[in-house]
Amino acid sequence: MKQKERRPGRPATAVAKGKPRPADKASKPAALAFKPGRGAASAGLGEADGRAGKKVAAPTSAPVVDQRPLIARGGEKSAERVPVILESLGAGDFHLIDTGNGLKLEQYGPYRIVRPEAQALWQPSLPAHAWENVDAVFTGDTDEEGTGRWRFPKDALGETWPLKLLGVDFLGRFTSFRHVGVFPEQIVHWNWLKERIEADKRPLKVLNLFGYTGVASLVAASAGAEVTHVDASKRAIGWARENQALSGMEKLPIRWICEDAMKFILREERRGNQYDIILTDPPKFGRGPNGEVWHLFEHLPLMLDICREILAPKALGLVLTAYSIRASFYSIHELMRETMRGRGGVVESGELVIREAGLDGTTPGKALSTSLFSRWVPK
Repeated sequence: MKQKERRPGRPATAVAKGKPRPADKASKPAALAFKPGRGAASAGLGEADGRAGKKVAAPTSAPVVDQRPLIARGGEKSAERVPVILESLGAGDFHLIDTGNGLKLEQYGPYRIVRPEAQALWQPSLPAHAWENVDAVFTGDTDEEGTGRWRFPKDALGETWPLKLLGVDFLGRFTSFRHVGVFPEQIVHWNWLKERIEADKRPLKVLNLFGYTGVASLVAASAGAEVTHVDASKRAIGWARENQALSGMEKLPIRWICEDAMKFILREERRGNQYDIILTDPPKFGRGPNGEVWHLFEHLPLMLDICREILAPKALGLVLTAYSIRASFYSIHELMRETMRGRGGVVESGELVIREAGLDGTTPGKALSTSLFSRWVPK
């Protein structure tokens, strides 16, 4: 993996709400339509849009997420580094082979997969036969918020298969929202997280909001941190617990919390609980387990405001990633700088990109932008 920037407590033994979803033992051939609720996972809000789940309308009768007034911040803004492009060329069992014509060709362990990619406006670099020699193709609605099914040109495949990144074993899964259980552009954040935890000489607490299938939580815990993983989807929490078992990390100190993310951090603020590193990966829209409605552009300022309040005095970072939004990275960059006003440090913002690596996984090609990010660090 290439990129351009370069103490445990007691183990958790229970999920906060609901029982973990058991591992799927039966293979499901032909077309699959598993719905893990990535919107929930990503947003910590049950069902959501975008990268991962259902398109969610917001009925006026639905409850909104919890609120409190924003805190008036004083002092100087944090220093800034912009634009920052964090680039990966694959890692572990993943690499991006080729892109073009609104599609991407990827390698996930033993499987070669084709999925829609709206930002791939150019022509593919590889010939047609490379795109035809694949194991799985996502078909159906090509809109990011749409659902569809998987077609298997060779042999019928099971619903799940084992993968490995940064020393963490986890399950890939063919979901009806085109996703497979990991967002590999996040590798750059996970490497940063792992390095900070391992370099520090004190016990660290990590909060992973909208934690999805738990890969980041497992990376942090295996590096030596005590982790709190929050997601409102019981199915996503169950998947994360499966990944923990697959990695043999059941004894590591991870709390799996099935709850609306805003409710959780508001309660942590009231209790005075604090964290050394916070990761947050919200969707555009989402719905919590009790019908709470989330709108990123409405609720993100408050979410970051609360996150600042629960950052420990010697915190190492606050990381925000934003997908599928019509905005410049400057919008979340300036929001982060205003949020961290008076706290010092540096806010670095830009894009996460994955560079094509060819059939051999080592031949650099075009760069595919995947998301916006903003990251506050103390210096």
